Amino acid sequence: MPRYGQLVMGPAGSGKSTYCSNMVKHAEVTKRTIHVVNLDPAAEHFDYPVLADIRELIHLDDAMEDESLRFGPNGGLVFCMEYFAQNLDWLDEVLEEVEDDYILFDLPGQIELYTHIPVMKQLVDKLQRMDFRICGTFLIDSQFMIEASKFVSGVLTALSTMVTLEIPHVNVMTKLDLLSKKAKKDLERYLEPDLPVLLNEEFDESKFSNKFKKLNTAIASVIEDYSLVKFVPLDMSEEDSITDLLIQIDNAIQYGEDLEPKESNYEEAEPNDPDDNVDSGFDG
Repeated sequence: MPRYGQLVMGPAGSGKSTYCSNMVKHAEVTKRTIHVVNLDPAAEHFDYPVLADIRELIHLDDAMEDESLRFGPNGGLVFCMEYFAQNLDWLDEVLEEVEDDYILFDLPGQIELYTHIPVMKQLVDKLQRMDFRICGTFLIDSQFMIEASKFVSGVLTALSTMVTLEIPHVNVMTKLDLLSKKAKKDLERYLEPDLPVLLNEEFDESKFSNKFKKLNTAIASVIEDYSLVKFVPLDMSEEDSITDLLIQIDNAIQYGEDLEPKESNYEEAEPNDPDDNVDSGFDG
């Protein structure tokens, strides 16, 4: 039987922990089992049960406080994740006897881990060898995405991650419940965006050089040519919004297609005895 999982990604402040927490609560309501594995060495606390925690293997403080290393936060995090990549067998130990394998892997937010070093691709390869069907779930704070320039920045980050990991991918706009009515209305134009128009509206041509305009046009062209990035809005205050997102992710990894059908309580009726006095409907 295959196992299933999500790589929960996104920059700091995108709401990864809140996402995991609400998914676990939603699963309890819908009678599903979803586990969470923390793979962020800098995580501090959780309001949900954690199946396994990378901090048992290595903690960010280990790298920052070591006199021979003397790393800062970013360098220390890269060191921790490279150490993790060298000890991926740890996953075999912590996931060996898990039943109902649907796991959220809560990952760090530093973009360097997805664009400059191979650790996340190594993690994907390891999970696939463990028979996991994995979907990348990339979260972006919707409050960050209601300006064209910031939206393009978020799209490029998501696109870079998608190209690097080469797995089914769902991009999510989080924290819709924190937006004002006006901001929610403005956000609609970013769900089906026309990037050249958005960028031209934000940047007054009279204030920027022709080179800047060409750069914006080229970036918009790259995004539209790939045509891979689309965001799903997520309002954590609405169960239907969580359900709709989970359906998309489940479809991406074909969750449930290999599950054994449940046995029916219906007992097949015994065939009629030939001697039973049953009216055939015919005279004679």
